[in-house]
Amino acid sequence: MKKNRGKLILIIASVLFSFYFIYPTYKDYKFTKELHSLSGEDSLRYVEEHESEIRDARFKRIKLGLDLQGGMRVVLEVNVLKLLEDLSKSKDSLFMSIVEEVRTESRATETDLIDLLGSKFQAKGIRMSRYYGNIRDSDADILDRLRDESTNAIDRAMEIVRNRVDQYGVSEPSIQKQGGRRIIVELPGVSKEAEVRQLLQGTALLEFKLLIEPEIAGKVYESIDKVLAGKPLEDTTSADTSKAVAGKKDTTKQQDTSLVPLPEDQLKTEEQAKKEHPFFSIAIPNQQEGQAWTGELLTAEEDKPKVMRILDQREIKRLIPSDMSFVWSAKPAFIAEGKKYFMLYAVKKDPELTGGVIVNAIATIDPLTNTPIVNMEMNSDGARDWARITGANIQKRIAIIMDNACFSAPVVREKITGGNSQISGMDNVEEAKLLEIVLKAGALPAPVEIIQQTTVGPSLGEDSINKGLWSVIVAFAITIFFMIMYYRMGGTMADTALVLNLLFVLAVLAGFQGTLTLPGIAGIILSMAIAVDANVLIYERIREESGGGKTLSAAIDAGYTKAFSAIFDSNLTSFITGIILYQFGSGPIQGFALTLMIGIVASMFSAIVITRVIFEIMLERGKQISFG
Repeated sequence: MKKNRGKLILIIASVLFSFYFIYPTYKDYKFTKELHSLSGEDSLRYVEEHESEIRDARFKRIKLGLDLQGGMRVVLEVNVLKLLEDLSKSKDSLFMSIVEEVRTESRATETDLIDLLGSKFQAKGIRMSRYYGNIRDSDADILDRLRDESTNAIDRAMEIVRNRVDQYGVSEPSIQKQGGRRIIVELPGVSKEAEVRQLLQGTALLEFKLLIEPEIAGKVYESIDKVLAGKPLEDTTSADTSKAVAGKKDTTKQQDTSLVPLPEDQLKTEEQAKKEHPFFSIAIPNQQEGQAWTGELLTAEEDKPKVMRILDQREIKRLIPSDMSFVWSAKPAFIAEGKKYFMLYAVKKDPELTGGVIVNAIATIDPLTNTPIVNMEMNSDGARDWARITGANIQKRIAIIMDNACFSAPVVREKITGGNSQISGMDNVEEAKLLEIVLKAGALPAPVEIIQQTTVGPSLGEDSINKGLWSVIVAFAITIFFMIMYYRMGGTMADTALVLNLLFVLAVLAGFQGTLTLPGIAGIILSMAIAVDANVLIYERIREESGGGKTLSAAIDAGYTKAFSAIFDSNLTSFITGIILYQFGSGPIQGFALTLMIGIVASMFSAIVITRVIFEIMLERGKQISFG
């Protein structure tokens, strides 16, 4: 035991960690089964009582792929050629003839569109600077610039699609780039084709909205809290905020500070706090000590649906001014105790400006402050409106919203003329780059077309799950039966290792948020065969060593030592194959490669380490071991 103490601790720890990662999948199964047995109000009440647990289990469970869960798979293609056409300074007959040649030839070849365009200009002896860039630019520089624009167009399209899908409420979507122009979107559990087509092909909505004055927003929130708590309500919010704001000369100095959370000695218990302040217990005023409240509320991610349900109630809507709406921050404001907290902004319902006026946005570093900023440029109409808007709202905040998610809410410091403005406050360059992409995404630089669409029905997904599970069970049962019958006690130990191998594979999938697909199940079955193959090599070697006159202990030691090189080499080549499949494949191929690679590593551990430790412990205790 002392000899194998370290290995034994490692094995036990691995098993315990595996159960820890798989447990959420079991919990999710139990919750789903319970919900299916309930109906109507009982189901809603059950979800309300266990909402955080259900959400946590659903997030940490083993994800099911589109082929198992059902849903839609859509292949989008960004029209890069239309982008190149729009970027041209002039669209004369010669240029359009070149574009048409590129379009025709691209249908019959996989050549990069930009390289194809460059070769057409070169073949006709025309400099690309005639249509792109400046006269001093070389063709190589112009091609590099066009290639960057093309790449950015794909990234911006992916950002739009991702935001749209998140707003649509699809759980566990898969959005990935394929090649240079295509985007693959998998939406499990979705079947409404018309809605999905509109969702993916519609233009992203970028809006600039004024924030509601903190004093007015505070009165609305207090009224909501009082109504939910059953307290008497004074009618102070019946008028529109536009009328209320009109009578104020300096709202920045008269902000409401009555929304400070109650002192701890007044909140004896959490239940008492929820009862006295049902709204503010889940939507907390974001107020820093010593500073005036600026109008935002903070809500934990799991409480966002509750807040929206409250705001959508008929009696609550009567308290909200007609020109007031709400929007969440696009990213968490901070993370505390493992929870993500989002900002809730009260904004004007009608936008002051939309994203159609944005013609360019560039993320850079401010040389004066050495902080990331985003410079944005508008067209002439937008510049004129922006000057009027900013001039009339100095020291107020304007929310930059895309797809109903607020990315930034800067303070207007001065009237901005010329259509150029600057957004600051980003944490890093990556965040600034993301905001640049979001701002540009207001008007797509190139059309996005659906070139392929596949719908997998829930019945097919359920049928796939059943067949996949049965294939694993049958393969597992046959393998276990063969090993026990052929290798006796040694086969039993190999089967034990095989069970642990399957446990490890599923645990790794759950722990790293992997997705299980039908090809993935095939990869698991193949990894089980690889694990058994390793044990067969070891046991046959042990038989040979025993036949040569060695003791059982020496034969086991020699069997594991001499079979290791063959096992390692075969598994290494299989693992390299898995890497290649995962790197260059997509969709189902990647699912197969992922489970195969995890299974190979797990099989090495279970076949070489676990079984040997078990045999050595049995030998120390004088147990009899047979290998057929």
